[in-house]
Amino acid sequence: MSQDKIAIIGLGYVGLPLAAAFAQKYKAIGFDINQSRVFELNNGHDHTLELDPEQLRSALSSKDSEVGLYNTSDLEDIKECNIYIVTVPTPVDKDNNPDLSPLLGASQMIGGILKKGDLVIYESTVYPGCTEEDCVPELEKASGLRFNVEFFCGYSPERINPGDKINTLTTIRKVTSGSTPEVAQRVDGLYKSIIKAGTHLAPSLKVAEASKSIENAQRDINISFVNELALMFDRMGIDTTDVIEAAGTKWNFLKYKPGLVGGHCIGVDPYYLKQKSESLGYFPAVISSGRRVNDSMGEFIGSKVIKLLIKKGKKVNGSKCLLLGITFKENCPDIRNTRAVDIYTELREYGVEVDVYDPWASPEEVKKELGVELSLQIDLMDYDGAILAVSHKEFESLDYASVKDNGGVIYDVKAFLPREIIDDRL
Repeated sequence: MSQDKIAIIGLGYVGLPLAAAFAQKYKAIGFDINQSRVFELNNGHDHTLELDPEQLRSALSSKDSEVGLYNTSDLEDIKECNIYIVTVPTPVDKDNNPDLSPLLGASQMIGGILKKGDLVIYESTVYPGCTEEDCVPELEKASGLRFNVEFFCGYSPERINPGDKINTLTTIRKVTSGSTPEVAQRVDGLYKSIIKAGTHLAPSLKVAEASKSIENAQRDINISFVNELALMFDRMGIDTTDVIEAAGTKWNFLKYKPGLVGGHCIGVDPYYLKQKSESLGYFPAVISSGRRVNDSMGEFIGSKVIKLLIKKGKKVNGSKCLLLGITFKENCPDIRNTRAVDIYTELREYGVEVDVYDPWASPEEVKKELGVELSLQIDLMDYDGAILAVSHKEFESLDYASVKDNGGVIYDVKAFLPREIIDDRL
């Protein structure tokens, strides 16, 4: 049995599955400053739905057990750990500048309890160089210890896909790295012990950091291309989905779909790479352009709905529309960086009364984070328009005919609904 005692800092979408996986073979202590989150988990419930109740209960153990997961918000409980894995958020601020405050705060906290020989591994998405240039100085300052002499670091980027029950933590190959060759082997071995799909040992921390940045930036750019096509084809009177289906008959065509780009990774990570590049004197044109296109899609969709209402003879100011979905993706409660709210904002600016219905999202969280009151019950007969923004499975069986019978508009952002019942789609 391993003598390693692992603390996972941050028990969100990334940290909790990781803690549960390590708990199968190690003593794992999950740490979160949110006491209500710790209480929730220790009572066998995960509101993120990344772990079902049985998975969570099977991972939990007592504070003194040799293997298993114990969750806490008391710093004293993790002082005896020798490995600290940081999975805190790395968001952007209102101006899309990287916000490292959670990461640096976690580093300062760990530095206060760091001991000789300890290992700190970062999983939070950052720009290349962040671990050594931003986090290590905080660890050194708070601990008084010397980097790569008295303590060491690793970087292994998270690859969690919220809501995905097929591509889960242990089935996705893991990139690993360490601050010395010996530490790199140790980090790699640690993750190999829980990752069924295996690992890829990167030659440096910076390479591992950069790999995470570009895997999300690549997807962002590809989606921005088809979003730009959607903007073009709208003016040409061509259905974008039809075009993609036709082009997709060629073996090497990648069938990306247009849409809203939100979430904790794709809509955020390119800004980290962009800022680091600009600090070194290179201004990335493709990444910047892709971000502008993707961030504009909510406004475009809102304006399309307004035009459709006018064509139907509806008075825009005072009309009533229903936005179906506020999470950033389907069949998932995650609202982080959701762009569905952009449609809501755009319609409201035209004087449209907008109700939002989402059976997956937490009404309390939506109110706190987005300032939007969720409707708990709906009758489609009450609306002049319905906009399907997120393709939750519950939205397949709604009575869309009620909207049509009312002379209303149905707009499908996800190309999810039968074509014959909609007025237009992205």
